[in-house]
Amino acid sequence: MTKIFCDIADLDLIRKFNRKKIVKGFTTNPSLMRKAGARDYKSFSKKILRNTSKPVSCEVFADDIKGMINQGKKISEWGKNVYVKVPVTNSRGEFMGNVISELNQNNIKLNITAVFKFDQTKKILKKINKKTKVIISIFAGRAGDAGKDPVPEFKKSINAAKKFKNVEILWASVREPYNYTQAKQIGCHIITVPPTIIEKIEKFGKSYNELTLETVKTFLVDSKKSNFRI
Repeated sequence: MTKIFCDIADLDLIRKFNRKKIVKGFTTNPSLMRKAGARDYKSFSKKILRNTSKPVSCEVFADDIKGMINQGKKISEWGKNVYVKVPVTNSRGEFMGNVISELNQNNIKLNITAVFKFDQTKKILKKINKKTKVIISIFAGRAGDAGKDPVPEFKKSINAAKKFKNVEILWASVREPYNYTQAKQIGCHIITVPPTIIEKIEKFGKSYNELTLETVKTFLVDSKKSNFRI
């Protein structure tokens, strides 16, 4: 079963989607936090964590090993349901293996983000134990935007993760509701989805005939509203 996490930092939406059984957790990042109006990262994150008992990923934003480790340790203390989100590399492309290893050895739950290829998954798996929970987030949508097929990278990563009961592979950067079906088909453990797409997933099940009628009626209504004539 592929779990759905909601990708959002807006407090009102977190409260709303926390009530949905389909939503099993939440993911955030500095960009989403900024969009949500966060000014104090720590206090805003703690508000999110107080509004749900489901897993929440909060990301470090330091760009060096020492800074990431320090921030990761502090974030891990904010709540029992928090996952420390760490980028697989820093902005200079340096693998953050030391950060992953140090935090993992301290039994801190991790979400390793910005992963694109199986080679990165392999390097991560070499740095972790087999007991502390780890999520590996592979960015499908961004790969697709660049003309690359992410599915083979997912399949190889999922297969490698089978040796680790504590590791889950997450389908990140969703572009459309059908990505949820794709994630389920390949056995992805988690998919992180923005609120608007979660609402579309909840409406899955329409027949092709229903979709045809719905589409034709939409065109008809819009043509009448515009008073089109030929």
